[in-house]
Amino acid sequence: MEGRYIVPALKKKNKSRDVERESWDELRRRINGLVNKIMYQISNRISSILRCHRGFNRRPVVRFLAHLVNLRVANETIALELLLKLLVEPTGDTVEVAVVFVTECGALLQEVSPRGFNLIFDSFRRILHEGDLEYRSRCLIESLVTLRRLNFKDHPAIRPQLDLVDLDEQVTHKISLLDDMDPETSLDVFKPDPEFQQNEGKYELMKKKILGEEDTDLEEEDDDDADDERVIKDDTETDLVNLRRTIYQTIMSSLDFEEAGYKLLKIRLEPGQEMELCVMVLECCSEEKTYRSFYGHLAHRFCLRSKVYRECFENLFVQQYSMVHRFDTNKLISVATFFGHLLATDALPWHVLAYVRLTEEDTTSSSRIFLKNLFLQLAELLGIKLLNEKLHDPTMEETVESIFPKDHLKNTLFSINFFTKIGLGGITQKLRQFIAKRKETDSEESSDDETERKRRRKRG
Repeated sequence: MEGRYIVPALKKKNKSRDVERESWDELRRRINGLVNKIMYQISNRISSILRCHRGFNRRPVVRFLAHLVNLRVANETIALELLLKLLVEPTGDTVEVAVVFVTECGALLQEVSPRGFNLIFDSFRRILHEGDLEYRSRCLIESLVTLRRLNFKDHPAIRPQLDLVDLDEQVTHKISLLDDMDPETSLDVFKPDPEFQQNEGKYELMKKKILGEEDTDLEEEDDDDADDERVIKDDTETDLVNLRRTIYQTIMSSLDFEEAGYKLLKIRLEPGQEMELCVMVLECCSEEKTYRSFYGHLAHRFCLRSKVYRECFENLFVQQYSMVHRFDTNKLISVATFFGHLLATDALPWHVLAYVRLTEEDTTSSSRIFLKNLFLQLAELLGIKLLNEKLHDPTMEETVESIFPKDHLKNTLFSINFFTKIGLGGITQKLRQFIAKRKETDSEESSDDETERKRRRKRG
């Protein structure tokens, strides 16, 4: 993008490593975005089921887990263990969950593990004979027994339209409730790959082979060339004004950020006009009397959708911080909180903070207000502990060295005092340790100098 400001601290000697890191960040953001969007509620509810806490009435989640077993994504052991755990101390809720679960995956369990399945139904019969549960729970168990006699008719393990993977190619994950799961947190940290380009090439070839894109690439390129020849570019000022008006009206007429994002994506933008959309989102945010998370969520969605929008918001951060002295207090707070939201959700890469230098000479009252609200928003969304871990991650050392300076004692003390005054003194613990070590070193050196002077006097 023309005219883009590149932070000096971000310039690397090894360009290939920059490309690799950028690709890794892009993949992480996409995975986080998809998982957070689709699986957030499912993951929370599954975890609550596996822990056997309250809140078992989660039929969609139970069906989801059952079909993971049906499709052989997970083995039947996890299903049997879950059912036994649910029925050890039965309640109305746990029995209902167990009945729904067996209804969905009973056909498979009866086929692959008949002995374990018989034990489950022995537990159901015991519960039924004890008669301690309410009438509705007993009716559910009786209906399940009837369904078993019918060999789970209308509840096949795999529907024909979903039977897409050959048995030889299936990979079943063997997990147990008793296993110690390794979260593999090392994957959250970027590690350079010396053969990055070669591995990327292999991945692209594999992807095209799986998706059958090899034969269609040339046809698509020809179609794109033909479309490009027919496009008439019109960049008049009138069209730009109309575009801004359309974006503004779309945002203001939307009930929530999802509706706004859906409508904005329908607006046809010429290449290079993505910045206009990002600017209008930020302008609308700054014009509000108080900050609305609506704008943070909307910008987050666009950042995850395309690298182009993320770069636009990166440039906006640099531009806005360079002119904060022109903003009134209300706009300062709104803009800072807006970017704090994007950073906390990883919509923006944290290396934009390398542009900020937190010293008395390099900041003004306006920039300090901006940074105060930026970090308070980060602390609110992430929590002090997670924010501290993020800022002092080894991969962030170059990025935050200008925020936690160690070049001069005066600058170090200024940074500590700034964060302490805004209530975030906890994130300066390493700076305090640095000062303490430095004082110890200075005192040892002065002590050595004094000893040396005394020796010289005695000799004299």
